[in-house]
Amino acid sequence: MPHSEHEGPLIKRQKLDSVARSKSSASQQSRIFAPYRTIGLVSPTDVPFTSVPLGNTTFQVTTSIGRSLQTYDLKRGLNLVFMTRPQTPSAITATYAWKQKVFAAWGDPREESSQGIWIFQRGKKVGELQLPPDLHQPIKQILVFGSWVIACGLTRIEVWKSATLEHYTTLFTMAAKKGDNELTGGICTMPTYLNKIFAGRRNGWVEIWNVSTGKLIYTLLPPTPKSGAVTCMQPTPALSLIAISYAEGPLVIQNVLTDKKVLEVNAGTEDAPVTSISFRTDGIGAGQDGRKDGVMATATESSGDITFWDLNQGGRIMGILRSAHNPPTQEGASIRGGVSKIEFLAGQPVIVTSGRDNSLRTWIFDETPFSPIPRILHTRSGHAAPVTCLQFLPSDFEGAEAGNKWLLSGGRDRSLWGWSLRRDGQSTELSQGNIRKKAKKFGILDSSTLSRGPTTTLDDLKAPEITCIACSLNRDGGMGAMPGKQVLWQKSQNQKKPIDAEISSMTGWESVVTAHKNDPFARTWFWGRKRAGRWAFQTGDGANVSTVAMSPCGTFAVVGSVGGCIDMFNLQSGLHRQRFPSKLTPAQARQVKMQQLRQADTVVQLQAQSATKFTPGTGKHTKAVTGIVVDSMNKNVISCSLDGKVKFWEFLTANLLEEINWAPMTAITGCRYHAANDLIAFSCDDNSIRVVDIETKHTIREFWGCQGKINDFIFSNDGRWIVAASQDAIIRVWDLPTGHLIDAIRLEKPCTALAFSATGEYLAAATEGELGVNIWNNKTLFTHVPTRQISEDSIRQISGPTASGEGGQGLLEAAFEEEISQEEDDDMALSSVDQLSADMVTLSLVPRSRWQTLLHLDLIKQRNKPKEAPKAPEKAPFFLPSTSNADASNLDSTQSKTEQDQSQSRITRFDRNRAEQAFTSKLQAGAATGNFDNFIEYLKSLSPATVDLELRSLTTGDDDQSNELLHFIRAVTSRLVARRDYELTQAWMAVFLRLHFDLILENDTLMSALAEWKKHQAGECNRLDNLVSYCGGVVNFLRSPRT
Repeated sequence: MPHSEHEGPLIKRQKLDSVARSKSSASQQSRIFAPYRTIGLVSPTDVPFTSVPLGNTTFQVTTSIGRSLQTYDLKRGLNLVFMTRPQTPSAITATYAWKQKVFAAWGDPREESSQGIWIFQRGKKVGELQLPPDLHQPIKQILVFGSWVIACGLTRIEVWKSATLEHYTTLFTMAAKKGDNELTGGICTMPTYLNKIFAGRRNGWVEIWNVSTGKLIYTLLPPTPKSGAVTCMQPTPALSLIAISYAEGPLVIQNVLTDKKVLEVNAGTEDAPVTSISFRTDGIGAGQDGRKDGVMATATESSGDITFWDLNQGGRIMGILRSAHNPPTQEGASIRGGVSKIEFLAGQPVIVTSGRDNSLRTWIFDETPFSPIPRILHTRSGHAAPVTCLQFLPSDFEGAEAGNKWLLSGGRDRSLWGWSLRRDGQSTELSQGNIRKKAKKFGILDSSTLSRGPTTTLDDLKAPEITCIACSLNRDGGMGAMPGKQVLWQKSQNQKKPIDAEISSMTGWESVVTAHKNDPFARTWFWGRKRAGRWAFQTGDGANVSTVAMSPCGTFAVVGSVGGCIDMFNLQSGLHRQRFPSKLTPAQARQVKMQQLRQADTVVQLQAQSATKFTPGTGKHTKAVTGIVVDSMNKNVISCSLDGKVKFWEFLTANLLEEINWAPMTAITGCRYHAANDLIAFSCDDNSIRVVDIETKHTIREFWGCQGKINDFIFSNDGRWIVAASQDAIIRVWDLPTGHLIDAIRLEKPCTALAFSATGEYLAAATEGELGVNIWNNKTLFTHVPTRQISEDSIRQISGPTASGEGGQGLLEAAFEEEISQEEDDDMALSSVDQLSADMVTLSLVPRSRWQTLLHLDLIKQRNKPKEAPKAPEKAPFFLPSTSNADASNLDSTQSKTEQDQSQSRITRFDRNRAEQAFTSKLQAGAATGNFDNFIEYLKSLSPATVDLELRSLTTGDDDQSNELLHFIRAVTSRLVARRDYELTQAWMAVFLRLHFDLILENDTLMSALAEWKKHQAGECNRLDNLVSYCGGVVNFLRSPRT
């Protein structure tokens, strides 16, 4: 039956193809946050990029970001088109793009990790090469040509067939002495040379191998024995010519057929040998007018410069592209730099460069008149050094969703980035002006600077490292803010250009203020125009800036210094407006001095002194200011300092209103403000976070548990949580209403910066030593998350977000995630206690209706008693058929009903006897042991009618041991002494006295037991009355307007 109805309740459809979740995997997840993805990574590793032409229209460039690959399309402006999944088990060591596929080698056995070679197509894994079992060295280069796939290790070369992907052979290089056979120059091929590869060795030899026969054919020797190891090889567009660079600096173009040197130039030095070579193949670019062929580009990992050579007439330097990528700095390996690879695109006047500074750039030769140095065409990059501070962009005055889309980040590479969480191509670095134009003006890019070496940098012209970001979009004018050219970061004291307040009032002004490391100036930025602003605000005492803040209206910037000075500036005009505390005029100073010298002889003067606790012009911080906050109404400015004091200043007069002093107990290292609940949180050097109510100036919460320095902390968007990252590599989440630790995330490395989006969707975290920013999803937006307290022992290490998003969850994926069972989810179940304290009167968990029904059971029975006897049914209507033998059937039914009632009465009578036996036995057992807990629990489980029946059936017995009335009074008295089940014992005793008062009056033993109960009852009633009266008085005192 196709339309048959299903009987019974419908069964919920289950997802049968889902993978069962193990308890271990479920426990290694955060309750509140789910990993989403990592942003800001373009080319952060030393692995060179690989490119492949896509027809005749575009090129695709693939870079390595650690354990996954990213593919960019050149025609679309280096837009990201593919990202490989799954991630490789270890870091990628070599890549190569061939046709539609990308080969990626990963792993290093020297670090006790597995290794392999995977094949990806359109971001998905489609194959894998089987490695020989005796391979115990990493693959550092992959090459595909003809029918062969070649992989170069440290001292051996592996060969596979590209058609079947089966391993073909292994080529071993021989060494005269230890280390000579290391393939430092990698491998390359020569066009038209069938089955031939070239391998560069540490001793300067270049070996030519036939991969088909596995034989060594020939060896090219270095020009001199002291040339050093081969560092790079590249075939030239001319047949049979190959360019070879050596570690000591020379670059030789060798004729392979004749084994003769064609050209030799000193392209590098001993400290900076050439590591990448490329030749232009479009037939132009050389000569005085750029119409000749023969352009070569060289680069080194020790510099950010790219040198262009004209190979005609012996070779000469055409030009040097200075600081194409950031050079390595003297501050250590944390700030990366140098060029990893350069490559001219086939038949195009375009060169692609990747740097160790996490950037990928394309340059084009199209300037007129002819210029040997290209201009920038496209760029994709990120931070070249670890991120130091984060902040989500707040929503503007129109309520746009900018607070959920844009993330500001500052890094140790002196850059300020704006990251788009919706479209990766919209992310951009805020411009600091035309750095190259400044460099030419200062002579950095002149040809005479060649004598200074290849380490000339443009980063010295940028602002120092950003340490603090403040933002407010209420006055941001977008792209139209302050049109025209503006002088960047001019000092407000000596302005070079007059201020037009009318233009800025119509178009808006700067909306971002930053503090910089070891710099006395705080700088402004236009967010709408994505560029540097007009002002550089200097601290009042000339000391370095320690923190910055902006007023919610977006008009004022407040700057704090390491010397304790606080100054406020107007962002529209750039003028200094206030100092905290305010600087007194001579007349005000004399007035204050006279007030201090005047003695308080009257009560009015004493009250006046108590009202004005702090005199004007006093209260400056004695140590570095670590946090500044302007409240939402521009009434107060709150500041904290390493001197352990929190100061509340009046915004208009800059007078000190209140002060909280935690010195010398602790020093304050930072503060965060939440405007909606008017709370401010402070991080202290004793690894605690204290939350203060601005209205009452009282500490309402203290959070402990961080085992190291608190690197950063933040309020959640709704102000309910505080999220803190400490040096012990744990991100903790506390619940403000309960004060409990409700979640914790243990990472591999410490988190250095945190940011929470305005809509609550994302938590951004920066990791120590990492260039990317990890984004976590807030699971409480789309599913119920228990927020019970957890213990520190239950914190487990959790894998964070990845750039490919593998293992992460988007909003939709996490919303449909299968719920974790209650037992697996609760890391620390709260123990159930019957009584919190013996001094507290505890009520029972029995429903109120049960003991109230017991008190009025007689009234309920009387009300439910039938008023009249049941009547016979009316005569059936005429249209109903009559039944024959109706009387006989009625008689049979009556007899069967009587028999059923008799049987039921026997069963009921048996159950009643069994219940009476249980009641009596438990009461007797409690009397024998003196512990009536089991009896009371059994009595609580009975219905009101059964309790009434049991109480009526109590007997006095022959002696005290069998006196059930006496035992019951003692049981209720013991419960009253324990202060448990107070309302239930009152109801039981009321019914007991109503039923057996006559028997109690005739028995002296029962009267003495009842007197004992009455004494405890009176004492407990008096105690409760006193407590209720006291609480009522306190409440009335607090509600009184006089107090």
